[in-house]
Amino acid sequence: MDKPTILVVEDEPAIADTIQYALESEGFRCLRLETGSEAVEVLDLQPVALVVLDIGLPDVSGVEVCRRIRQRHDVPVIFLTARGGEVDRVVGLELGADDYVTKPFSPRELAARAKAVLRRALPGNPGERAPRPPAGSAFALDEERRQITYCGRPLELSRYEYKLLAVLLKRPGRVYSRDELLELVWDSPEASLDRTVDAHVKNLRAKLRDVRPDADPIATHRGMGYSLKEGS
Repeated sequence: MDKPTILVVEDEPAIADTIQYALESEGFRCLRLETGSEAVEVLDLQPVALVVLDIGLPDVSGVEVCRRIRQRHDVPVIFLTARGGEVDRVVGLELGADDYVTKPFSPRELAARAKAVLRRALPGNPGERAPRPPAGSAFALDEERRQITYCGRPLELSRYEYKLLAVLLKRPGRVYSRDELLELVWDSPEASLDRTVDAHVKNLRAKLRDVRPDADPIATHRGMGYSLKEGS
């Protein structure tokens, strides 16, 4: 079986060397770039299983690179940054990043996170499977294709957006706290923030409004969490 290819976009050679060694030791193949402008072009030309993307690139911000990737590809993205502030984390996650690692980091930790993200991305991933929404629902869930349709239109969702919505679809009306959603959806819930959930719900709502502007099927329960409205 071919080794999964991970695209590493990092301009500091010493850090890129460390990342490459850690990932190749775990059985991955690494493709390295030093600038963000090349990343989308490479993704257009060859299949890549995961992108490890530095935010502080010399030519284009990693945030902007992620934005461009998300316009054309559904490949998982792990951000690397020297900044660990909450705002930076939330901005990255709002763009659809699948995980976030702050420098300095343990190469072993990064390799473990890469494996966890890829496990989540594989079709047929074992674990709790959300049942199909009830008859008459505006939603349709295709677990094998990891696709959710709303009002007959397929939604273009990041991996965490898909998993978050699938959890809510499982039990309409059931209120999930932010901590519960972090545990059920995210690879490293202990390293994530409550606002991570809020950011992804905000993105989901925007995508659902694009399909049906007059509806808001996700209910906010102030101080408690979120649910899918019954009958949605």
